[in-house]
Amino acid sequence: MLRIGMLGCGFLATFYMQGLDEVRDAQVTVVYGRNKQKAVDFAKRWEIPQATDDMEAAVSSSEVDMVVIAIPNNIHLPATLLAAKHKKHVVCSKPLGRNADEARQMLDAVQKAGILHGYGETQVFNPSVMAAKNLIDEGSIGRILVVRAREAHSGPHAPHFWDIEQSGGGALLDMGCHTIEVARYLLGKEIKPVEVMAWTDTMVHGDKTAGDDTAIALVRFENGVMSQNEVGWTARGSFDLRNEVYGSDGSIYTDSTRSTPITAFVRSTNTYLLEKAESNTGWISPLPDEARAYGYHEEVKHFVKSIAKGEMPRETFEDGYIINLIIDAAYQSSKEHRWISLDL
Repeated sequence: MLRIGMLGCGFLATFYMQGLDEVRDAQVTVVYGRNKQKAVDFAKRWEIPQATDDMEAAVSSSEVDMVVIAIPNNIHLPATLLAAKHKKHVVCSKPLGRNADEARQMLDAVQKAGILHGYGETQVFNPSVMAAKNLIDEGSIGRILVVRAREAHSGPHAPHFWDIEQSGGGALLDMGCHTIEVARYLLGKEIKPVEVMAWTDTMVHGDKTAGDDTAIALVRFENGVMSQNEVGWTARGSFDLRNEVYGSDGSIYTDSTRSTPITAFVRSTNTYLLEKAESNTGWISPLPDEARAYGYHEEVKHFVKSIAKGEMPRETFEDGYIINLIIDAAYQSSKEHRWISLDL
């Protein structure tokens, strides 16, 4: 039985718990929250034996083998350093760090400690994205030419996302980390990205953030493939999560949130529809089993299985570090209005 310490008791931690609820041979033994009462309430909901507002106590517990970091970006580095200090395997949600420097420190810490580490990029465990990967790997659409991704909604659910001191960046960091890693996954990580060009702007939410709320990034790979990434906190209505892959002999389209299995016209409803849904009247498209559609179930199952076997997961802190490097270069590109070379 793999014993897990959950660091966080909010929106993201809930998705992780929904995934872990179906994983055999794993148990969350303690939850940490900055607000003790919220941690206690979370523990009661998910039948977790212990709740605490002392992060080191949670990480160092003799009842914990692995920690899951599901807390704001500015706490990822100190949480990882605690995991390394106490020799606990660790999974960290995206982005790994607020920038590449923090991500490098996190990668160095886990490597020096000799612990297993997983980078919590859910989109590469999204069932539709994994199905797309299988089609690509068997050559079904020929040589890949372009990977295009869009991830957008009307804005984050929690204040820390808007504060770039806590988050590290705006929509490009928050959502571009997803879309760029999907491109790396689909193409094969042995194919290196070589340069990036980006545009960022704050078009709607200047009253809430000093960061970008809209961004487009182009990432060119060494084999000539172009990854087009369109992200934003300015899309009204609901969460928009799509991927398109164009090959020499075919194409693939995934749509996790707009093409849902159910569509209804209602006067009103109190039913939860999906993340960032803005309206509960008229035509609605609820997303059943939302956490599974985003990839949380396959992700946590893989991490638990890998770490229980003593094997490194297929998404590691090294992947998170590479993504932070690319995002940092994209922000530099936006500032300097030019292509930025990547040395990976």
